[in-house]
Amino acid sequence: MPTKIEKDAISGRDTTGHEWDGIKELNNPLPKWWLYVFLACIAFAIGQFLLYPSLPGITGHFRGTTGFSQRVKVEQDVAGVAAQRAVYMDKIKALDFAQIRQDAQLYNVALTAGRIAFAENCQPCHGGGGVGRVGYPALGDDVWLWGGTLDAIQQTIAYGIRSEHAKTRATQMPPFGASMKPEELRAVTDYVMSLYGTPAPGVDTTAGASLYAAQCADCHGDKGQGVIEKGAPPLAARVHLYGSDRASVERQIAQPHMGVMPAWVARLDAGTIKALTLYVHQLGGGQ
Repeated sequence: MPTKIEKDAISGRDTTGHEWDGIKELNNPLPKWWLYVFLACIAFAIGQFLLYPSLPGITGHFRGTTGFSQRVKVEQDVAGVAAQRAVYMDKIKALDFAQIRQDAQLYNVALTAGRIAFAENCQPCHGGGGVGRVGYPALGDDVWLWGGTLDAIQQTIAYGIRSEHAKTRATQMPPFGASMKPEELRAVTDYVMSLYGTPAPGVDTTAGASLYAAQCADCHGDKGQGVIEKGAPPLAARVHLYGSDRASVERQIAQPHMGVMPAWVARLDAGTIKALTLYVHQLGGGQ
């Protein structure tokens, strides 16, 4: 219970009159400047509380006297950036590839927009920087299933491969496992491995070469150079979309994987597709 106020013998300060277990409480008030700052912070907090959204409620929240909304501000900022971007993207959409590349500033904007679009839409399949994955072509080399010119890349991006779009490219490789005997499959595999540059030592590829000429050369070329119009990969390029080991090659011949790429024309605007085309083309393998 409170006792009388007295002077502390050591500090010389007054006590508050409170004592606990022989310990007396000194009367040490806060410095005036600290107290004023503290009160000012309280006043500022009350002001913020009244001006801006704060208290949650059952059906909503207190919106503040100013009507400020962070969501609205973000939407306004995004709209402002989109308006600035639209100026350049409209130019990219209207000009052809040669004109865009002649304008250094516009070309840099297109590459930046293309890089962003690639990261958001293409990178999960084709990898960062277009390095490719098993079953997904690498975009940084000079081997193209459907052509590496700007127009060819644009068509591929816009309409996809084996997609549901009417303008998609959609060739098919037959499953030779249904028409060839096991020994014929092995012979063709041996020959294809020789085209890849990794022939099995001591294996005669004469029979496989004859089967290849009869069954495969029409699409992949008589020397394994590939046929772009059919999307048939060049077998002599040592580029392996579904694996480079012998078992993978034989499996692809017998029961081929047929990759599907979506048509981006329904998801991306024409300017973004053109910017994406320029970005993919400059990755290193554009023709």
